[in-house]
Amino acid sequence: MLFMMRFTIVLSMLLVFGAKSADAIPSFQVEILPWEQVKGIIPNHSYFTIIDVDSGLSFKVQRRAGSKHADVQPVTEKDTKIMKAIYEGKWSWDRRAILVLVHDQLIAASMNGMPHGAGALQNNFPGHFCVHFYGSTTHKTPTPDLAHKVMILKAGGDLDNFLYRLDPYEIISVLEIAINQQDERLLSQIMTGNNRKALASVKHFQITQRSILPVEDLPALVAMNIEFKVKWIRSDHSQGEKNVVFYLHRDSLENQWKIDGPTFIDEIH
Repeated sequence: MLFMMRFTIVLSMLLVFGAKSADAIPSFQVEILPWEQVKGIIPNHSYFTIIDVDSGLSFKVQRRAGSKHADVQPVTEKDTKIMKAIYEGKWSWDRRAILVLVHDQLIAASMNGMPHGAGALQNNFPGHFCVHFYGSTTHKTPTPDLAHKVMILKAGGDLDNFLYRLDPYEIISVLEIAINQQDERLLSQIMTGNNRKALASVKHFQITQRSILPVEDLPALVAMNIEFKVKWIRSDHSQGEKNVVFYLHRDSLENQWKIDGPTFIDEIH
């Protein structure tokens, strides 16, 4: 993860500054800053650069609106083309870990890739898209979107610490995000076994009914079973729905909970 972060930042700085070598790149430190602070750093109509963590691609945007998060637009048609390449040529609501470069700051953030609403720039982008920072929310929910939060922490290099603190219920919620976004790296952090097989088997996964047992009343310390009602869409577009038993375990009280991959794959076949 640290290698990927350094590689991405170096590659992106080369793109942004046109530097010929790593020695010519300024030193930046990634910050995880709260939305209440960030919205003053990038006020409406300000410009900044978005760097995609996984691909290293970067493009310029302008913040046009947004009170609970930033509503932004690519500046030019070229920027739109780069953004679409990040999403492999198809617009998507999937969240992606990004870095926002503004002035001399690199700020951890998350974006979705779906044009919606109004747009004002001549950029071949039909609307705007959303950029979230730590603590920001969607327009319809009072609490931060978990998928955006996970991507922000991934961009900021703090995802491992976050996952370490999660209880079994929360780990299963992250599983939902990892599968729906086909994020193999994230899945490998919360599930044992053949993660590629899990992603190849399921394209969409939704928990429709959750356990109501309070976390403090969970009986097991290092291994447990949790049953949730779920529905899913397989890679062949067939659908399934049933009560799925998740087996979770950890090596000791000091380790992170993980979902057992082989039993999960058996459950959804």
